[in-house]
Amino acid sequence: MTPPIEKLPTGIPGFDHISNGGLPRGRTTLVSGTAGSAKTVFATQFLAAGIQQFDEPGVFITFEETPEALRRNMVGFGWDIATWEAQGKWAFVDVSPQPEAEEIVRGEYDLGALLARITYAVGRVGAARVVLDSLGAIFARMENSQMIRSELLRIVAAMRRMGVTAILTAERTQEYGEIGRYGVEEFVTDDVVILRNPIEEEKRRRTIEILKFRGTSHQKGSFPFTVIPGSGVVVIPLSAIELKQRSSNLRISSGNDDIDRMCGGGFFRDSVILVSGATGTGKTLMATTFLASGAAQGERVLLFAFEESRDQLFRNATGWGFDFEEYEASGRMRVICNYPEAASLEDQLIIMKNELETFRPQRVAIDSLSALERVSTMKGFREFVIGLTSFIKHQEVVGLFTSTTPMLLGGSSITEAHISTITDSIILMRYVELFGEMRRGMTVLKMRGSAHDKEIREFMIDGGGLHIGKTFRTVSGILSGQFTHTTPSEIERLGNLFKDDTGV
Repeated sequence: MTPPIEKLPTGIPGFDHISNGGLPRGRTTLVSGTAGSAKTVFATQFLAAGIQQFDEPGVFITFEETPEALRRNMVGFGWDIATWEAQGKWAFVDVSPQPEAEEIVRGEYDLGALLARITYAVGRVGAARVVLDSLGAIFARMENSQMIRSELLRIVAAMRRMGVTAILTAERTQEYGEIGRYGVEEFVTDDVVILRNPIEEEKRRRTIEILKFRGTSHQKGSFPFTVIPGSGVVVIPLSAIELKQRSSNLRISSGNDDIDRMCGGGFFRDSVILVSGATGTGKTLMATTFLASGAAQGERVLLFAFEESRDQLFRNATGWGFDFEEYEASGRMRVICNYPEAASLEDQLIIMKNELETFRPQRVAIDSLSALERVSTMKGFREFVIGLTSFIKHQEVVGLFTSTTPMLLGGSSITEAHISTITDSIILMRYVELFGEMRRGMTVLKMRGSAHDKEIREFMIDGGGLHIGKTFRTVSGILSGQFTHTTPSEIERLGNLFKDDTGV
């Protein structure tokens, strides 16, 4: 019986998941992408991770950048190539162009001498991994596609005879269309990985797709990835999300007794709560109260703020009677303030995950998710929200997200549509126009696993925080913003319709 194809773990975060274990061992994989899609970083990381994680030496054949340029460019990712060379774990085969040398072409271009150099380098360091970057520099010297196909087959066969797992990088002229510049690359190699960096809605978004793994399985579709200084390529696979998080019956306080009663006794310990409302309705105050309640009880709390500075948040908290300075000094609070535009959404997700894993809070608040909508495409934002929410739930941390609605009265936000099915609770905060005066109303729209107050209650904000008042009895249409006022006599008449003849 023929044994199944073995996978070689790449060590690239997230990629081994979508590839169901890594690259097929002993085969050659084509990694294709346009300029700036991170082909060279991906290939270099494949060799670096082999040395760092699996003690597998590698050979890098460079056709464009000089070895010195690669050593310098990759230091920012934490890869000390020069040291690995000195240790006999990394070898360069330098075929990069020499500007001062005059190129003389006589007859057909032959790869025989190059393959001999590669074979020698592989044997010298005992390489298990090989990278050729990039094929375009070789094929540019050849006359026709038939010659290119023949020589590419020759390279693939040579890699197989050496028993190495290899990556060949190739350029594309467009994000969608032919896989390689010469139209033959994807047919000759056994495996094809495509890196994309398209611009959509004036925003760049990197994705990776495994087009084919001949004879073995892989995850289908495109997955977002990012390139992080000090780390390299990090793939973010939504397929890694599993609905296996545990559920707790333990309740915690929101920091406000009235809101706790509206929610049936408080929030569940491992739940995610969405607080949605127009600007100025009190969302940040609710997040502040939520975090302060945890810190006051000795819990670690984490705040990601994307709309206000640290000093502004601390000043406002002081005005409501909460000492964020003291909480931070005692190590119970950590506040991260960034403009959404400071990094891509994929980068933001990695940063937030790292902070959660490092600080290990019991409560986390994000103010606000809607600020992040403007730095990504709709698809990218949805994947971000799902990935973040799932991670928080798996960490068994209670999370509170705020979201700003685009309309002052009524309306819904895009954020609500994206996470309404995966969030555990939704609290809506709305303005209510009442006889020429703007008031605020609150309702618990959803409380998974618990009974909750279904009325829309008025609330006020003052120097002491947020105070819940009575139910709006004479106003309907609050959630839609289409208000209808009902007189008390009409309410009494409608109530009498449900009484029996005994008046009960």
